[in-house]
Amino acid sequence: MDTFLLTLLVFLMIITESLQGPHEKRLLNHLLATYNTLERPVANESEALEVKFGLTLQQIIDVDEKNQILTTNAWLNLEWNDYNLRWNDSEYGGVKDLRITPNKLWKPDVLMYNSADEGFDGTYHTNIVVKHNGSCLYVPPGIFKSTCKIDITWFPFDDQHCDMKFGSWTYDGNQLDLVLNSEDGGDLSDFITNGEWYLLGMPGKKNTITYACCPEPYVDITFTIQIRRRTLYYFFNLIVPCVLISSMALLGFTLPPDSGEKLTLGTYFNCIMFMVASSVVLTVVVLNYHHRTADIHEMPPWIKWLFLQWLPWILRMGRPGKKITRKTILLSNRMKELELKERSSKSLLANVLDIDDDFRHVGISGSQTAIGQSAFSRPNTVEEHHSMGGCTHKDLHLILKELQFITARMKKADEEAELISDWKFAAMVVDRFCLIVFTLFTIIATVTVLLSAPHIIVQ
Repeated sequence: MDTFLLTLLVFLMIITESLQGPHEKRLLNHLLATYNTLERPVANESEALEVKFGLTLQQIIDVDEKNQILTTNAWLNLEWNDYNLRWNDSEYGGVKDLRITPNKLWKPDVLMYNSADEGFDGTYHTNIVVKHNGSCLYVPPGIFKSTCKIDITWFPFDDQHCDMKFGSWTYDGNQLDLVLNSEDGGDLSDFITNGEWYLLGMPGKKNTITYACCPEPYVDITFTIQIRRRTLYYFFNLIVPCVLISSMALLGFTLPPDSGEKLTLGTYFNCIMFMVASSVVLTVVVLNYHHRTADIHEMPPWIKWLFLQWLPWILRMGRPGKKITRKTILLSNRMKELELKERSSKSLLANVLDIDDDFRHVGISGSQTAIGQSAFSRPNTVEEHHSMGGCTHKDLHLILKELQFITARMKKADEEAELISDWKFAAMVVDRFCLIVFTLFTIIATVTVLLSAPHIIVQ
């Protein structure tokens, strides 16, 4: 008997569960058969449809001070009653609620007025939960970009108040009445703490405004997100260094007038300022030397003497393949003097072609002798001999001109490359010299100030 009752109970449960699908299908067909999504769901058209509105703030994603945009992650909460969506749950197998896609039902066209999103509406359209008494609940989540007037007068100790204004876009207050679902404002129970901003609150307020475009009043719900900047990061990285630098100048006035440390502290502060200013100027000089070319600048002899010879020797700097010593400096200067004397004693053609005078004499005389011998060895007339000698001198003149041009071009290219290399090496020398001088200056100034104090560590 017990087994029979147990089997019957299981059978009835299976039947009851299997009948839930057809009941819901029949209910949906009944509700949506004559439903019009354009109809405002009120029993009396002269009355306004009341829509309860709320906002659940999940996260403050970004506060863009430059573009004055607040980006948040939030859920909207809309509740209203649709008299066309009521049914007796006992007639439909106990079905008390349905989930229906929003494009098949009427829903209020509530938008954020101060949206800065490209698509204007940043919500994701979820299903609407409909209950048997006609109550509709619509909770679309979204990423909202709202305009916010950022006031940075008291940065980084600033508070910002950013509004999120929601209202119907086409229904005025006589047709759709928005009501706050909670007098406390927005829901902050699931809020994720932001690392840069501290959330003070999010009160909500209902406003009825008559705009210039339309004579009817429009209702909106405005939530004000009140945030305060967390100052710990800015305090240690911005405020503390500024205060310490400023205090160096102010602390000098707290010392007695007859104290030597009063002048020492001021001297140290002035020295540091002078060092910073000098380093900027010398950095500009180094960059100027590094980017100089032969077409614009020539290297004066004193720069060659100072930055290419003696200063690199003092700093123990060398160039690839060249070791700079005192002996090489003196030898280089002596070689240049001898080269100038040699060039002044050589003929113009020898200087142009960069050859020895003896080689020129031998070459030209040898060629002339060869030409003379060939001329006398051949039985030509006097006219033919003079004509042949003229062609030979003309050809030699053209060859000399070509040689002069090629030699000048090659020599100029070598000189330009060498001059550019000299300027870059001079920049390296100045840079190394400044590094050593400023390092020594900082160490000496710091040690001098510290040692001038009567005691450094108090035990």
